[in-house]
Amino acid sequence: MADPLFEVPRLVAIYDVFDGDRGDLEVYAAMAAEFGARMVVDIGCGTGTFGCLLASRGFSVVGLDPAGASLDVARTKPFADQVRWLHGSVAALPALGADLVTMTGNVAQVFGSDAEWIAVLRAAFAALRPGGRLVFETRDPERRAWQSWDGGRERAEIPGVGVVEVVAELTEVRDEYVSFRRTYTFVSDGAVLTSDSTLRFRSRASVADSLTATGFTVDEVRDAPDRPGLEMVFVARRVR
Repeated sequence: MADPLFEVPRLVAIYDVFDGDRGDLEVYAAMAAEFGARMVVDIGCGTGTFGCLLASRGFSVVGLDPAGASLDVARTKPFADQVRWLHGSVAALPALGADLVTMTGNVAQVFGSDAEWIAVLRAAFAALRPGGRLVFETRDPERRAWQSWDGGRERAEIPGVGVVEVVAELTEVRDEYVSFRRTYTFVSDGAVLTSDSTLRFRSRASVADSLTATGFTVDEVRDAPDRPGLEMVFVARRVR
């Protein structure tokens, strides 16, 4: 089940405005080219920014997301007609013989339970051809990124919407789980909407062990150029 931020139409419509500079997607696109990928599957594709970027560069793309409202936005973007959009959980992902499976942003961290995470890895494994790669990022828990989230404020004037103010609130830190709330105030009519999210901050060793347990070989762990020293970018390969 998707967070309200990705499922409530009024929030989804402004998501890209507050998503910030997505320079990280250029890094993933470059990796797709580096690995010689032709077909890419993007798990948790959201509003489709990455899928459409890849499609614009000639890749065959499948975008999967559980939030129908996000996919509705994705389908309106340039090159969206060249992407195969799938609505559902990873259970909806067929065996595709893909060259690359990606999870950008915080996607890998939204799968909170061990069972959910293993199900995602198994689905990615099944979607890949032998020799295909899984690439995703996850924040390094030792850097405690959540400490800077509480009280964060943003304000934007959006055409056709008006001024929207966003306040972030850290609500709980428990073991590997970090929960936070975003409150959106639409100044034009005073509407206030909230979205609660929880991310799991797994250690490098834990992620590596889960990949090995599901049949992957971890080729390398790279730094994230857009957040140097804060994230781990795993490059795992399906050997058989």
